[in-house]
Amino acid sequence: MSKLLLDRDLIKKYDQPGPRYTSYPPANFFQSGFKVDSFIDLLQQSNQQQPRNLSFYFHVPFCPQLCNFCGCNSELMRDKATTERYFEILKKEFVTVASHLDATRPVSQVHWGGGTPNAVPMHYIADVMELIRTHFAFTPDAEVAMECNPAYMTLEQIDQLAMMGFNRISLGIQDFDLKVLSIIHRKPSKLAIETVVEALHKNKMEVNLDFVYGLPTQTVEKFQSTIDRAISLNPERIVTFSYAHVPWIKSAQKVLEQHVLPSAEEKLSLFHVAYERLTNAGYDAIGLDHFARPHDEMAQALHTRTLHRNFMGYCTRSHSGQVYAFGASSITQLENAYIQNNKNTDAYMEIISQHGVAPEKGYLLTENDKVCRLVIEELMCNQYVDLDQIAVQCGLTYEQLLAITTFSPDSLHQIVHDHLVTWSNHQLTVLPAGRMILRNVAMLFDPLLDNNSTMRYSRTV
Repeated sequence: MSKLLLDRDLIKKYDQPGPRYTSYPPANFFQSGFKVDSFIDLLQQSNQQQPRNLSFYFHVPFCPQLCNFCGCNSELMRDKATTERYFEILKKEFVTVASHLDATRPVSQVHWGGGTPNAVPMHYIADVMELIRTHFAFTPDAEVAMECNPAYMTLEQIDQLAMMGFNRISLGIQDFDLKVLSIIHRKPSKLAIETVVEALHKNKMEVNLDFVYGLPTQTVEKFQSTIDRAISLNPERIVTFSYAHVPWIKSAQKVLEQHVLPSAEEKLSLFHVAYERLTNAGYDAIGLDHFARPHDEMAQALHTRTLHRNFMGYCTRSHSGQVYAFGASSITQLENAYIQNNKNTDAYMEIISQHGVAPEKGYLLTENDKVCRLVIEELMCNQYVDLDQIAVQCGLTYEQLLAITTFSPDSLHQIVHDHLVTWSNHQLTVLPAGRMILRNVAMLFDPLLDNNSTMRYSRTV
């Protein structure tokens, strides 16, 4: 179990700013001024690209109460008229995009995020879900998920979500400690969390419990208690996100600086106790921050090294499709491009009312970008990459792959010496002790870092 702990000197060595690699290139490379016509062309081209499956993401920016740790695009819940208009606009955007997609393509993934999507009346969600089904067919095992704040969840709502076809719910608990919740301005669960999980399972919905470590006043002892309670609920997945302190992007986070934020070493101890308790309880460690029961498809994908991720998080190849995103700030993720909607809710609604789509920023991937994306994704998802295999897959020689990624095996010398990775026969494996520096390892294959030293990122550890 101590194999996960890095000593103080190693933490100092590897704790540096770096991309989170939820996409490659990261979203801060997106360029403004993306045109409507260009977006429509990309939508139409995506019908001839892989994956063929459709993944839909819907963003609801409204929250009854704003948490000051959150890095999401959110705003305070407004009046009923604004909410109603937003969902009418959301449906208009969906119909516009759907008109450019091949209707025979199946939907394998739907995800609702925010904001707090479960804080709006459920009939708005139901209308959109019905609209999807009028345009497309779902795969038999499609994943239909929603991020929910348990502070606003009722038993009636759970029944309504089940009737709409939702089969996975992510509960954003963050911490069971009431002091921590008070500091981050977040309400605790409205119902006993045991009651909520039991009701979800009764409705045949799988459960993710989401937590954040690195928040003020968190201690190893208290966070262990939180994780132990989570384990006792027997959810299918448990997620332990590292708090990213980026006040230059999210000014509300400055409030947390009134308190003492855990150091990199303390954050690692929090992660370690979560890792120890969860793996001892039979959960498999997935990627950088997820844990799943061994029978879970995500755990099985990790064992076969077929785990994948998109802007909606880790997923399996069978569920993953090109992502078509709707709502203010949402990001569409096609094979050849990323396109982000206007972030301002009012501006988004006005543009959709006029044009049907609201692209604001975007990025067209080069063939070299796709190669780097593939390598970095393999590392971030599966903690392993076979460069010879990637080269063959991309129609390259090993030497060409190194040139494109600007990777030098010599750059691994120190990380190998510190027993964080192994390197043999052009195969790179991240060891358990190296899980916390996955981002550092991925950075070795990122040529864009060399030319953009002014970019600001959260710390890697």
